[in-house]
Amino acid sequence: MQFKDKSLSFNQPQVMGILNVTPNSFSDGGLFADTEAALAQAQKMLAAGATIIDVGGESTKPGAEPVDEATEIARVVPVIEAIVAQHDCIVSIDTSKPMVMKEAVNAGARMINDVCALSAEGALATAASLDVPVCLMHMQGTPRSMQEAPAYESVVGEVYDFLAQRIQECIAAGIPSDQIIVDPGFGFGKTLEHNYQLLKHFNKFQYLNVPVLAGMSRKSMIGQLLEKPVAERLPGSLACGLLALTKGASILRVHDVAETVDIVRVFNQMNAVQ
Repeated sequence: MQFKDKSLSFNQPQVMGILNVTPNSFSDGGLFADTEAALAQAQKMLAAGATIIDVGGESTKPGAEPVDEATEIARVVPVIEAIVAQHDCIVSIDTSKPMVMKEAVNAGARMINDVCALSAEGALATAASLDVPVCLMHMQGTPRSMQEAPAYESVVGEVYDFLAQRIQECIAAGIPSDQIIVDPGFGFGKTLEHNYQLLKHFNKFQYLNVPVLAGMSRKSMIGQLLEKPVAERLPGSLACGLLALTKGASILRVHDVAETVDIVRVFNQMNAVQ
């Protein structure tokens, strides 16, 4: 896949490092809210083997309050500029707002990761004009309400159909199919059972014929099951990541990069031997 002037192969799984420059994200809120701390964390994740750094300036945890455009831009742009000034790497902007997408790509971001699958007014046209890969995520409801009462007749089928439709809408808007990634949206408008149904049948998303991202790192689907606080969810996160790899995940979006890179290396070695 081409990310502006950089290319990335998904013949082997890639690791995306999460960099939340917010005061209130569920796992690391406030830790990387200033540019110096964010840059240091990005450097640490790149050194550990991340190939994409996903910068987000608005929390999307359940119940999160929305952030205005100007605030989000002020949070993410200096961080993106600092990272690309020192590292020739792929930075992704985690946003749903068209103006944030534009400012972030102008600052050096090479990918758009949108939990709303480019559904906000103007987002699809803006993303198409910026000529960078996009990641389309499924979410039932909004971050403020998504966990109140999520319901599906068939969670796997409905998420699949939604992503298939959004792929076609992106193509119609001018985004080539080889610039599209999808994400079934673990934890976004799903119960514990919904999440594990998606994980069990994750391989079905391969039929969309685009790379599939799995983002389960430290999420409540691990915490609820194991009755562990966020700080104690690494083993569960690695287990979920490895299961997703066995079912065709192209990208693991994680907080704990070094440990995830280790499981990817083990997985790749297993596949490499006869």
